[in-house]
This record gives sequence, C-alpha cells and structure tokens, in this order.
Amino acid sequence: DGRTYDCSIRQVLKTLSIEGRGTVVAGDRVSLRAESESTGMIESVAERHGVISRQSRGQQHVIAANVDHLLIVASAAEPGLKPVLIDRFLLSAEQCGLNPVIIFNKCDLVDPAMLQPYLGVYASLGYRVLVTSADRGINIDYLKQLLRGKQTALSGQSGVGKSSLLNAVEPGLGLAVSEVSKDNQKGRHTTTTATLIPLQGENAGWVFDTPGIRQFQLWAITAEEVAGLMPDLRPYVGD
Repeated sequence: DGRTYDCSIRQVLKTLSIEGRGTVVAGDRVSLRAESESTGMIESVAERHGVISRQSRGQQHVIAANVDHLLIVASAAEPGLKPVLIDRFLLSAEQCGLNPVIIFNKCDLVDPAMLQPYLGVYASLGYRVLVTSADRGINIDYLKQLLRGKQTALSGQSGVGKSSLLNAVEPGLGLAVSEVSKDNQKGRHTTTTATLIPLQGENAGWVFDTPGIRQFQLWAITAEEVAGLMPDLRPYVGD
C-alpha cells in the first residue's frame, strides 16, 4: 500500500544464516509484524528465485534475490574490459536461469571498431549485447525498454558506470558516482550494498544497484559443470 517500515530481523532468522550474510537481501519478499506506524519486525522470508550469489571466504554471499534479468555492465575504457569477469557473470546467470544482457558502457571513449570482436563473439553465443554511453545518452532509450516492468540487477566491476546508467535512465535518482583512478584504472566503491530502486512513470520497474566488484568467485559451480553452462561448449558435453 506504499507505506515504508524500518524493520529489525527476527533473531531466529539470523541464527539460520552463516555470519548473518544473506539473512534478508535486496529483492526479498518478506512478511513483517508492524510495531508502529513506521517500524516493524521481519518474521519470515519467502522462497527465493533468481538468486545472484558469489563465494566469499568459502561461504555463499547472496547479493540479490528474485531477479528477472541480469545486466552485465562492462566499460570500453576506464577501466578496461575484463572478459573473464563477464564470463563469470554469464555462468552465474545460466546457473540461476536468468536472462543476461551484456552492456558495453563508455563507448564514446574508444574507436567503435575495437568493440566489434567482443560484440560478435557474445552475439554469436545468443546473448543480447548493448553498447551505451551514460555521458552521451547513447542507447539509453533502449536501456529503458529493457528495464520496464521487470526486476533487473546491474552487475559489474567498480567504475564501469552502473550508477551513471541508472541516473541517465531516471535523472531524479541522484545516485553517487566517482571517477576512475588514473593511476591503476580501478573504480572506487560508491555503491556499498545492493539496493532495490523503484523506477517511476513510463520506466516503471525495479532495478538492483549492486556493489562494484573486482573479483567474482563463483558459488556452487564446479569445474566439471562449467562446460554445460556455456552455450558454445554445451553440445560437446559427454562426448
């Protein structure tokens, strides 16, 4: 009904979670007991689907839940492309049954011909690929169409421009952004926790602004399972 409650988490839920990580995450559907007009207690968490997780210190770290689509954001420059990280997100999306879309942001900083080999490879595997520039507004209207009516997570390393893209989609959000270090080409962590953000008007939908990461350790995917999760290798599994 549009009301917002500042909630605590029932202690029994915390005891079920290792180190308290993933007890309640962005995107969860919960039942709560109102304790006042603005506060409450989360009593239970509904069964999740579309869970994005990574391995952290040998345990599962749930980043977001009930995700419909995963937008894997990379940057053409500042910082440079990391195909290995893109592949790890693709494996995670395949495992969770999510529809991944690969976004190459900051396309205005490079010669477009430099991106063609990457675009060709991922498109040939059946993945949707979108080239954008948050600063120049390139393909932002198309991005809006992708987000409309869905719960979509944006993932990628620090500094690729996830928050900048969301600000371009809906300027009123005012999400914090920062410059990439000129010394090591690494972004600063302006987003520190996954947040579910409602989009308004014709863009109605929900987006997860997730923390930028420099490493993404896969959770619950063994080396033997990797080939079965890759479209180009799947036909050869078992040969």
